[in-house]
Amino acid sequence: MNVILFSPHFPPNFMNFAIALHRRGATVLGITDQPPEAMNPALREALADVIRLDDLHRYDQAAAAVAAFRDRFGPIDRLESHNEHWLDSDARLRADFGIPGLKPEDLAPMRRKSRMKEVFSRAGLSVARGRVVHKLEEALAMVAEVGYPVVIKPDQGVGATGTWKIVDRDGMERFFAQKPQVDMFLEEFITGSIVTFDGLADREGKIVFCGSLHYADGMMEMVNDRLDVFLCTQRELPEDLLLAGTKAVGAFGLRERFFHVEFFRTAAEGRLIALEVNVRPPGGLILDMYNYSSDIDLFAEWAEMLTNQAYVPLSYERKYHCTFLGRRDSRSYAHDFNAILQAYGKELVHHERVPTVFSPAMGDTCFLFRSPDLDRIREIAAFVLKPGT
Repeated sequence: MNVILFSPHFPPNFMNFAIALHRRGATVLGITDQPPEAMNPALREALADVIRLDDLHRYDQAAAAVAAFRDRFGPIDRLESHNEHWLDSDARLRADFGIPGLKPEDLAPMRRKSRMKEVFSRAGLSVARGRVVHKLEEALAMVAEVGYPVVIKPDQGVGATGTWKIVDRDGMERFFAQKPQVDMFLEEFITGSIVTFDGLADREGKIVFCGSLHYADGMMEMVNDRLDVFLCTQRELPEDLLLAGTKAVGAFGLRERFFHVEFFRTAAEGRLIALEVNVRPPGGLILDMYNYSSDIDLFAEWAEMLTNQAYVPLSYERKYHCTFLGRRDSRSYAHDFNAILQAYGKELVHHERVPTVFSPAMGDTCFLFRSPDLDRIREIAAFVLKPGT
């Protein structure tokens, strides 16, 4: 089986996809902008061949690389990056080279927030009221319907990047005076917390793994206000979340893919409001968090699903809550690493510096802890994130 991984070296933990495929006998081919000698040795060993591009954004170079691999190794069975940034080029390459998987026409409702809401609504899920706005008058007309505050963000964007909360007309006028030259989506502000429905769907669309994260603060606030980051996996998935998430995955027709669906849990009523779908793994170290929470290997599970026609889904149990705690270089903290290790070393499973591109959302240094006891997780979070004097 010939599998091309686009940008297999980033984020660093995603090299585990290449390693898992290689262990299962696949011919793993890498398209990268990194010199092979600069790669992690384990990744380089897993790749049968590597083509380095001057610029991964150059579609002509990417297409030439795929053609070269096809000429050397024969038909390409899969092409994947697992990365939001490359979804469109992945889809276009699949279409141009007849590779199975999502094509550009499939991606359309999965890339624009306005189209996502249409799919969610048809699936019977509640959504926040919103629409694409191009000028101030259109935005003010919507505010007349829903009131302030409102949230405005790129209709096609990643996470909370470029998202603003607007609380009055002055703020709206200031925004439109410097509006980015992209379609912007305006929606009512929902008071509540973000919960996710994450997982992996097999080639028939059946969910073979699912989990959920709870964010202590909204992602928009964490990014814009540079807050500490505290998110945690849930051991038990509420029935309404399991139902809503399953409906969402089915509505978007996801097959042989990871997914990351975001919902608001409203503060007043506890209702779920569908926010957006991402047809890739949850970002950063979240796959690792799910692995630690259940003592499984989702990188290997994906590779097994791709390479084994007699694939049997894994059996798993959510044994632990696993928390991600992100600290900012710009803030001081009461406890240093040695104090953290002494107090909670048994629960600490990983720590690292966060890649710069992820630091606005995830902090500059992160820690992963796990415990079956949620109160213990809260205790650890309070200790690690306690401000310094």
